[in-house]
Amino acid sequence: MIRPLTAVLAAALCAACSHGGQPVRADAPDEGALYGTRAPFAAHSVYFVVTDRFVNGDPANDQRDQGGAHRTFDIPVRCEDGIDGNIGYLGGDFRGVLDNAGYIRDMGFGAVWITPIVANPDEAFTGGDPISCGSTLTDRGKTGYHGYWGTNFYQVDEHLPSADLDFRAFTDGLRAAGLKTVLDIVGNHGSPAWTMPVAQPGFGQIFDAEGRLIADHQNLPPQQLDPGGNPLHAFYNTTGPVDAETGSIFDGNLAQLADFDADNPAVFDYLAGAYEHWIGQGANAFRIDTIAWMPHAFWKRFADRIRTERPDFFMFGEAFDYDAAKIAEHTWAANGGISVLDFPMKQAMDEVFAGGAGFERLAPSLHLERGPYANPYELTTFYDNHDMPRMDATDAGFIDAHNWLFTARGIPVVYYGSETGFMRGRAEHAGNRAYYGQARVDAGVGTPIHAALTRIATLRRDTPALQRGLQLPLVLEGEHAAFYRVLDDGGVRQTALVLLNKGDAAWSATLDAAQIADGDWRDALGAGSISVDGAASLDVPAHGVRVLLRDDVTIPAALRDRLQTLMARRLGGPDME
Repeated sequence: MIRPLTAVLAAALCAACSHGGQPVRADAPDEGALYGTRAPFAAHSVYFVVTDRFVNGDPANDQRDQGGAHRTFDIPVRCEDGIDGNIGYLGGDFRGVLDNAGYIRDMGFGAVWITPIVANPDEAFTGGDPISCGSTLTDRGKTGYHGYWGTNFYQVDEHLPSADLDFRAFTDGLRAAGLKTVLDIVGNHGSPAWTMPVAQPGFGQIFDAEGRLIADHQNLPPQQLDPGGNPLHAFYNTTGPVDAETGSIFDGNLAQLADFDADNPAVFDYLAGAYEHWIGQGANAFRIDTIAWMPHAFWKRFADRIRTERPDFFMFGEAFDYDAAKIAEHTWAANGGISVLDFPMKQAMDEVFAGGAGFERLAPSLHLERGPYANPYELTTFYDNHDMPRMDATDAGFIDAHNWLFTARGIPVVYYGSETGFMRGRAEHAGNRAYYGQARVDAGVGTPIHAALTRIATLRRDTPALQRGLQLPLVLEGEHAAFYRVLDDGGVRQTALVLLNKGDAAWSATLDAAQIADGDWRDALGAGSISVDGAASLDVPAHGVRVLLRDDVTIPAALRDRLQTLMARRLGGPDME
């Protein structure tokens, strides 16, 4: 039973608000328009792969003999429970992703986020701290299989392309399959740069587009660099390692990585030029690694340069923080207007779908009215990734999580393997980034999590209101959620009513005349239509979802003012204060 409307809205909607009071400057959309975002990229949900760990489509590029005494292929990290990690290359490549473009598209995704493609060192790192099954920010013996240790930002790493498949052909192939390419980029750092017993080739070095050495850390700690006296040091900061006792995590160098000097114009020109090159090769959007480790002014200049030629180019950053007020700063126009991964929502989703909390736990992370974000509808939403333990949920928990992820506000991102509950609960060196492989891809089709994900992701792909519509909560409480997504913009008019049940028993949801309008509604995931006359009683199966659709904007009178308020107050941050 849905509780009386006034009580529900007072609880759920106020929990989703962030800033009280009236805005000084009102948003000014087209008169009468209703939408959360007009960003073209919002139409797509994103499938995220660590490219080396997805599928080995071309064994000819494995480089299995690379590295000599510091080999790079297949380096296990032993775990006591027998489920091991691996810090070597395992063969995943462009061919493996492209061969499975149809698999990704057929799940309902519209974009593929791949890890960085740039050249990385050709040996395993001998410095840093030893790696164990549960360690983080430890790199001794690790390779650059993940792509985040760039040495030449203009060159594709040799493990990824095939003789007939360079990056341009790869993006062309994805586009032909109906998929956008989201390229992971790094601005903060290059490869590990010091603590090696003997300096290793590539580590702490940067090469230009012609292959010339332009920067070299020379195996020196940052404090011993001499940017004024040695031109090869000028690319780097001289700040020492992070010291949690004297500063925040962002005040120092991270894990011996070569830390770029954001104030050096040569650094900016090198990186911006490199990433413009990859846009020219077909990259459709960027995910920005460690965005919070570089100053806002750098990213503002970067975003302005990219969007001068491509105004709608979508970018989202990784600011690993569960405080919305902190990560929201990146979304503000003054700081580049770059979206971010929604870490606060991730934290809430983990508690709700793996930890047993009720739907009310999600409400404070929505920020639907004058929140800290420039636009909450453009956040990229997720529940786990490659830098944290995978969500440790039951099959039903994954299904419930996907039902929320693909119907609530934001742009959904799903980590490879989560469509089958792969390596659930495992951390980075304990199997989080384990090799998936073609056999698992083929065997996973039609399994419970995969089938339910495909159903709801395909619905979002085909339903504009779920992509861009305003979200108007009716109830977020316990095992049940009910909300509208409403869109009236650019000639597209659509209303979606979403009912979610994460309980083990079926839910009979009763909506009165103040909550649902009379008329015929399409049962988007069922068959036929539902006729409403004064009220409706809708059965939602255990761990299920119901979505009712109308190709118009039909909201009961009791909700119309709320909908207009949500439209007027959907944007946030200092630009709206």
